[in-house]
Amino acid sequence: MSLEWRARSSSLAWSNPLAWWWGLLTMVSGVNIAVWFLLYRQLHEQPIGSLGSTSSIELMLLLCAAYVFGCAFRSFLPRADVQRICLFDTWLSSVVVGRSVATVAEICFVAQWAIILRQLGTMTGADTTLNAAWVIVPLIIIAECFSWHAVLTTHYLGNAIENSIWAVAFSVVGIGLCRLLPEFDGPVRVVLAIAIIGIAGYLAFLMTIDVPMYLSRWRADVADGSKLLLRPLEGLRDVSTRWVVTHDLAEWKDEIAWMSLYFSAAVWASLALCVFYSLEDHLPRYRTEPVVASWSSDALAVVGKQHR
Repeated sequence: MSLEWRARSSSLAWSNPLAWWWGLLTMVSGVNIAVWFLLYRQLHEQPIGSLGSTSSIELMLLLCAAYVFGCAFRSFLPRADVQRICLFDTWLSSVVVGRSVATVAEICFVAQWAIILRQLGTMTGADTTLNAAWVIVPLIIIAECFSWHAVLTTHYLGNAIENSIWAVAFSVVGIGLCRLLPEFDGPVRVVLAIAIIGIAGYLAFLMTIDVPMYLSRWRADVADGSKLLLRPLEGLRDVSTRWVVTHDLAEWKDEIAWMSLYFSAAVWASLALCVFYSLEDHLPRYRTEPVVASWSSDALAVVGKQHR
């Protein structure tokens, strides 16, 4: 073992800022898991009413579990895919494991959004929202393909395209939610507005920080000219057998921002989607359409009396 490898694989001491960051990630993930179990207990036991059976809410909880536990796994064993770096020397830190978990978790997360959009689009008859529900999952599957290509070939351009597709997908989600704003009033409209603001912040992060970061890495590799890209089959073997343990803050600093937001705020959104979905029976009382219909009926009645 070389001196360089020893330096990079030394123990993670609490004097290292990375240890505090990792500790915060694991603590947040532990709380998220506890919240999921609490939600499961509450939502699984309560009567679902118009949903007909518990199967639909169980599907949402299952999709949420994939995301919550997937993000927790990636918090406990952080890694950066293309660089092949990780914090702990275990096969579970290999990119092939972590990327596989991430792929399943991310598709499940977007499936949650698709179900919510379909629920609300069907309730309101909003075609824009229903179309958004159909579009976003295929978009993210395409994004995952670019992510895997980037990971296998160590080509950062694939990451830039992947995150650009995420931006497109959540722009579609935002449009679908904006279409619903006139359909609801009261707290439901507030929740929709908060979701739209959150999505706007996410899009701003992607387009000003995340995508430019990957593009700058790609340009640096192109300018350097010495980096050899792997062929996909070579990359598959590489992601399965090579991981570099490093506790150097300089090698992690560009990953900290997106990982921190991803493993906290995004997981909270997944949990919130389960809660919102379970409230389907309560949503009609906040519809604006019945109010408009009632007002129109009263107006027509007054006009009819005037003509008699």
